[in-house]
Amino acid sequence: MSNTIQRIIVGGVLALIACMAALGEYFGLPAVRWLGVAVVVMMMIELAAMMSRNRAALRQNRNWIVCGAFMAWLLVMLMAIYYVGTRPWIVLLLLLIIAAADIGAWFFGRLLGGDKMWERLSAGKTWSGQICGIACGTAAAIMYGLLGTDTFMPQLMWIGISVALLSQYGDLTASWIKRRMGVKDFGNILPGHGGLLDRFDGWIYVLPIIWLVML
Repeated sequence: MSNTIQRIIVGGVLALIACMAALGEYFGLPAVRWLGVAVVVMMMIELAAMMSRNRAALRQNRNWIVCGAFMAWLLVMLMAIYYVGTRPWIVLLLLLIIAAADIGAWFFGRLLGGDKMWERLSAGKTWSGQICGIACGTAAAIMYGLLGTDTFMPQLMWIGISVALLSQYGDLTASWIKRRMGVKDFGNILPGHGGLLDRFDGWIYVLPIIWLVML
């Protein structure tokens, strides 16, 4: 099975899990909050496991400081999702924006090609992919408002742009850490995607900043 097919299948399963969490919220269960907490906890475990497997690299170039700081940041993410998760519609909006931005950047980056954003960090990311990813994330935010209220909400446009952009720089941060540690993926729990950290790295900056805004 090709990597692309694996990505599509796993992406569909993740979308189904998100829909089930949303259904749980409809019936009064805090499913979105606790699903988010579980994901971040597993991301922390995955990072710890990667550090344990690559102890030699961890001792080089002060990588233990980088990974330690990243683990501390994941703890901030854990507190953020615990708080932001009390507003499940916000988490679902963020999920929609980040997923649309990620898919748009991947698809149009491959389709259009062009100059690389930061080839030393991630050879596959292009400026065309980033721009199209932001456009797709913004469109998803606007559609979320239209489907929910039947009105155009300008603030969602700016939220879409900001979240889509932040998610892509979260992706680049994760790529930078992997490059320092000499690994391709943080884990392999999701075929075609790598680990949970590889799949949800777009949340690295988004969740803490949304938490700060809400506070």
